[in-house]
Amino acid sequence: MGEKFSCADCHVKACRTKSEEKYPVFCPTKNLNPDVLSEVLLEYEDEETRKLTVTSACLESEYYCRLTRVEETVKFIERMGYHKIGVATCVGLLDEARIFTRILRAHGLDVYTVCCKCGAVDKTAVGVPEDKKLNGGGAHESMCNPILQAKILELEQTEFNVMIGLCVGHDTIFLQHSAAPVTVLIVKDRVLGHNPVQALYLANTGYSRFKEELSKQ
Repeated sequence: MGEKFSCADCHVKACRTKSEEKYPVFCPTKNLNPDVLSEVLLEYEDEETRKLTVTSACLESEYYCRLTRVEETVKFIERMGYHKIGVATCVGLLDEARIFTRILRAHGLDVYTVCCKCGAVDKTAVGVPEDKKLNGGGAHESMCNPILQAKILELEQTEFNVMIGLCVGHDTIFLQHSAAPVTVLIVKDRVLGHNPVQALYLANTGYSRFKEELSKQ
């Protein structure tokens, strides 16, 4: 069976204006079971979900292309009425997390920040081979502990959590275990200065690391 076409294969974006006559034959909207859509819309009747949805849309309308991600996050927190904010950060981005924490506190918010190495548990405790440690093995190296980060923020009774630079996979685990809603401020990319979209912008250029793969498609 061949690969199934999806939104990545669409070039008309007709769903933005509900231009049904322009929907590609493979369009998920065109082929959507009406019952599924009805079920999904019912989910937005939840009070918290409705507030999150409306607040996000209003901020988009009022500040489109005018606010940085940091400013937009602060506005969102204020509009939602959150007061206790958790920050789950990579230990390597503590300086950035410290500045963000200061900004939040300047807006009168109560902030608790916890870094990924909290607990100082050696990586081997969860099955990481000794030779896969960054230090080469033979000495203690603390694991990233996103479950503990989530638990500490839960104990602190944070109402909203912000992720700063957690590793791929560790961010997944934090999202799974966070008791409070989560947004992402910084996505880790050590090679590109935490700007992962740059790899996509360069994908078809001489700087691309994906050129060979893309040429096969």
